[in-house]
Amino acid sequence: MRSNSAKTRAVSMAAALPMIAGALALGIPAAHAADSPARNALKGTKPLWATAKADKGATNNGAQVKARVYLAGQDSAGLAAYAKAVSDPSSPYYGKYLSPKQAQARFGATKAQVAAVKSWLTSAGLKVTEVTQHYVAVSGDVASAEKAFGTQLHNYAKGAKTYRAPAQAASVPAGLKGTVLTVTGLDSAPHKADHDDTLPPPDAVFKNAGPFSSYYGSKTASTLPSAYGTKLPYAVKGYTGKQLRSVYGAGKYTGKGVRVAITDAYASPTIAYDAGKYAQKNGDKAWKTGQLHQSLPADFTKTDECGAAGWYGEETLDVEAVHAVAPDADVTYVGAASCYDDDLLDSLSKVVDNHLADIVSNSWGDIEANQTPDLAAAYDQVFQLGAVQGIGFYFSSGDDGDQVANTGTKQVDTPANSAWVTAVGGTSLAVGKGDKYLWETGWGTTKSSLSADGKSWTNFPGAFTSGAGGGTSSTVAEPYYQKGVVPDSLAKANNASGNRVVPDIAAIADPNTGFLVGQTQTFPDGSQQYSEYRIGGTSLAAPTIAAVQALAEQARGGKAIGFANPSIYAKFGKKGVYHDVTDNPTGHGLGVVRVDYANSIDATGGLLYSVRTLGKDSSLSATKGYDDVTGVGSPANGYVASYAKKSSKKH
Repeated sequence: MRSNSAKTRAVSMAAALPMIAGALALGIPAAHAADSPARNALKGTKPLWATAKADKGATNNGAQVKARVYLAGQDSAGLAAYAKAVSDPSSPYYGKYLSPKQAQARFGATKAQVAAVKSWLTSAGLKVTEVTQHYVAVSGDVASAEKAFGTQLHNYAKGAKTYRAPAQAASVPAGLKGTVLTVTGLDSAPHKADHDDTLPPPDAVFKNAGPFSSYYGSKTASTLPSAYGTKLPYAVKGYTGKQLRSVYGAGKYTGKGVRVAITDAYASPTIAYDAGKYAQKNGDKAWKTGQLHQSLPADFTKTDECGAAGWYGEETLDVEAVHAVAPDADVTYVGAASCYDDDLLDSLSKVVDNHLADIVSNSWGDIEANQTPDLAAAYDQVFQLGAVQGIGFYFSSGDDGDQVANTGTKQVDTPANSAWVTAVGGTSLAVGKGDKYLWETGWGTTKSSLSADGKSWTNFPGAFTSGAGGGTSSTVAEPYYQKGVVPDSLAKANNASGNRVVPDIAAIADPNTGFLVGQTQTFPDGSQQYSEYRIGGTSLAAPTIAAVQALAEQARGGKAIGFANPSIYAKFGKKGVYHDVTDNPTGHGLGVVRVDYANSIDATGGLLYSVRTLGKDSSLSATKGYDDVTGVGSPANGYVASYAKKSSKKH
């Protein structure tokens, strides 16, 4: 995601997932089309930007290539079918999950398949550098790669830069048909993700200026100009766990006995201290010894390119939000070696292969235009392997609304667009006195600054700054669980046969009605000190929903919910389960007054006053029923309770 100064960040994780329509309904990896009797093409391995017009000629034969050959396993169609069956409440196989060992034995690559792949690659002159149950990694020169994959590698212009890519789709020997899922690494363009939080990188300190409301509307900006015909409230200081637990129906549940994993890139060196101090200061339950774990790679890479320190705040937000809402849940942070797809895939695979948790929160992604079908297939395979084991993945939907302001093109984010994950959209949340739920709007912000004379708001309501990501995918077919709930006007916006619409469910995201987070940051004098600030973004919504799912799993008696979308949509329309979020819950325009330090830390550089409007998300609208800002809505009091085992009453 990209940083919008002290506002929000969007997602960014160049990944992928266009697949052929038939394959997409279930998310089955794209079929391989035969190029010739002797070779089988791997669809999607030639990127769309590698055009004849952009071709700059052949890549030097001696240049080095590092690639991953992903293994299709024994039965990719069967994997997708079983993932659907165990996730669907109406299926006789619902909840009949497999262990990691069973999943690997039933669907993973066999030793014979791995040996055949290695033999093919080494006979072409490539060196095998790593073998996992998901892929065979190789390195070697361009000439050997061309021989192995049956395509020339050329240099192509992409924007202002030049990258290597296959001149035609890569292929494998016909004898390996059905053994190889895809190959990544033949194109050298960056495939990476950004995190979805809403503030400048937290390596430099950021503080919010007051005055603040302690709950929505508790303090009015009475000395500043009116807007929407009234004096507006000051933005909240940042909601805490007690408030979020109350409005999202936590009840007596705490996530006890449930494991939640969080994936991001890198690792904050101060996470244990920060999470402990934050809980102590803000009324959350103290962390128990051994309740927070980290699973990290041997080495971190690309730290400058990926802005490693900027990911510390993301991890901090995710860990503190999960604990605030589900204080007894066990939390494992799985840090990727970099923000590149291969490394993020490794983190997701680590969760699945070792069943580190039933619920996985992921606050990162990229725009759908940057996805490629090869990576989409690799991601979906991991999500399906998770589903058959009862593991559900929750992805933030992005923070740039319909993406037009950011990219010029209306599009959704990925991997949130996968038919195999729960995409989490965002709301602006009003929590009243006594932690009472007042209302939510779809998160979408416009900003108008105080005029020089202090008598009006300039160009009110101002320009769009950020909002919940959503909309209709261009590449992923409509999954069965959305049919009958998602209006045709959305599902068929790009295609008469229907496509995946994002998001599925939503929670608090607007940084102007955001969450208070505590983190060690670097101050102007060079010292590192713990400090607190308000934050938002769908980076907040994803761990909030993951934590609510932990409460729901506890309510189920500890039985995993797994891939949750079929259950989430099956509950749509049931009384008291969801807050139906709309853009105009009060019948009049909504906004808050926000005060920021010009220098991000104190008043010496002056104060900046602005009105941030609520419920204006680019071209997207939160409407009655399902919508492409908030999905089915946010969890209401009846949501967690709806998972509780019904006791049979004796008369």
